[in-house]
Amino acid sequence: MPKVFVNNIEIDVAENSTVLQAVNKAGGYVPTLCYMNLEEIGIENKPSSCRVCVVEVEGRKNLAPACVTPVFEGMKINTHSRRAINARRTVVQLLLSDHPQDCLKCPKNGDCELQSIASELNITRNPYMGKKSMYDKDISAAIIRDPNKCIMCRKCETACNEYQTVGVLSAVERGFDSVVKPTFDWSLEDTNCTFCGQCVAVCPTAALVENDYIQEVWDEIEDKEKHVVVQTAPAVRVALAEEFGHKPGTISTGKLVGVLKMMGFDKVFDTNFAADLTIMEEATEFVDRLQNGGTMPMLTSCCPGWVKFLEHQFPELIDSPSTAKSPQQMFGSIAKSYYAEANNIDPKNVTVVSIMPCLAKKYEAGRDELNFSEEYKDVDYVITTRELAKMIKESGFNFDSIPEVKYDNPLGESTGAAAIFGRTGGVAEAALRTAYEWITGEELLEVEFEGLHGYNSIRIAEVDIKGTPIRVGVAFGLGNVRKLLEDIRDGREKVDLIEVMACPGGCVGGGGQPYHHGNFDVIKKRIEAINNVDRTSTIRKSHENPSIKKLYEEYLDKPGSDKSHKLLHTHYFEREWL
Repeated sequence: MPKVFVNNIEIDVAENSTVLQAVNKAGGYVPTLCYMNLEEIGIENKPSSCRVCVVEVEGRKNLAPACVTPVFEGMKINTHSRRAINARRTVVQLLLSDHPQDCLKCPKNGDCELQSIASELNITRNPYMGKKSMYDKDISAAIIRDPNKCIMCRKCETACNEYQTVGVLSAVERGFDSVVKPTFDWSLEDTNCTFCGQCVAVCPTAALVENDYIQEVWDEIEDKEKHVVVQTAPAVRVALAEEFGHKPGTISTGKLVGVLKMMGFDKVFDTNFAADLTIMEEATEFVDRLQNGGTMPMLTSCCPGWVKFLEHQFPELIDSPSTAKSPQQMFGSIAKSYYAEANNIDPKNVTVVSIMPCLAKKYEAGRDELNFSEEYKDVDYVITTRELAKMIKESGFNFDSIPEVKYDNPLGESTGAAAIFGRTGGVAEAALRTAYEWITGEELLEVEFEGLHGYNSIRIAEVDIKGTPIRVGVAFGLGNVRKLLEDIRDGREKVDLIEVMACPGGCVGGGGQPYHHGNFDVIKKRIEAINNVDRTSTIRKSHENPSIKKLYEEYLDKPGSDKSHKLLHTHYFEREWL
């Protein structure tokens, strides 16, 4: 435990600590741009020497980058010498010299790390003005990539290549022409990109942002001929309040529904209803495969980023995922069939808006094979948790004074099993709660499968169902999924069911959630909140949802029926690995 001095404060730090870690432990502050602290979920920090974090170390001639400089016994660190501050100012001024000056209309205005550091350093003028980069924007359904705003921190590259192992983004060229982009300057839509949005989640500027559909949604709400319904994903209710100054993990379900009513949506429904519906179909499929020799292991298919990853990189497993659509798409199908028919509304006049924690859901909504009708899409518009927060602020609502309101029925009733879809291990646990009772014919009294809980990125749990051991694999982060699938493919591991979520901690860490800036404790608090929603629910098994029972009795007949397959199931494609 070396003793070091940070601004004359003596502290003990762990061996192999960096100066930045020592400063943080001492309660000090050093600005960073290229540094990421996501080791807990498997992202190794690979700073690109932006030099914004330089400090002065006694006895050292040159300033030291705090994020990579190791400490030593007796080290004396000065974080706020004028020399260090002036160096940081010069670095940021040079970055700004080749950066668009459109802050007022930038999507990251108020949430831009470069903007924040420039403000902290009191940069009000810039002596370094010269040539500007000129690149075309790359606009896909989910992500907008603007290389003109890239500052070469390379966080996106680390998230894409090291954590997700997708390998789409990399640094090219040198000097002034250096930039991060796909091979051959392809559009993201022409690559292996899964649209998981983890590159967006870590980008400190607006070089990578979600494609914004706020105005389109307002236009639909204002159209008197349209019946506009909205669905809210389970992870949104435990993160939205962060955008309004509340602590991570604050549950705001009632306010979420209340504000959507105030915004003018005709009906406010819950994606959790469709999550219960997903379990009915997915559990039926799992039990059938288990008992009748179907393709095993069965993989969950709720995460569109994961599905596209598999289509590109594991085509030999194309028959392994459940054919059940994701809850988002199931909701759209039911809203434009069952709900529309019951209320004598032409499905063409029903607009379905999804509020999701995920950017890949924007991409998913555009997949033609997920629509049950060729005449219209199951889901018309997808906006993120962040986009919803912008709409609330734009409307001038005071979040804390919004009245708490319940979801509309019938597509608003759900169970605790549906709520846990928002966190890692939740989909598998929800499926097992139902599958257990269907296989055994007995009531499951202990509904929580502890082996499926936790924060490890890869987990294997064995569940005993009346003497039959069921092995369940859980993984989040596509790089971790790759490891698990390779172990299964090569015979090192054997499982019956695998739940996959592309983002850290599951949907709670999605690319469309409030920025967590690499703090996994934020994601843990969201997970704890999701578990609390489940534990305080009156009904905790999907097959006991009264509205789901009614849906099958009145419309779908039974899980796995022909009508269920037409509306609620899909298929996948082998895609070229580029």
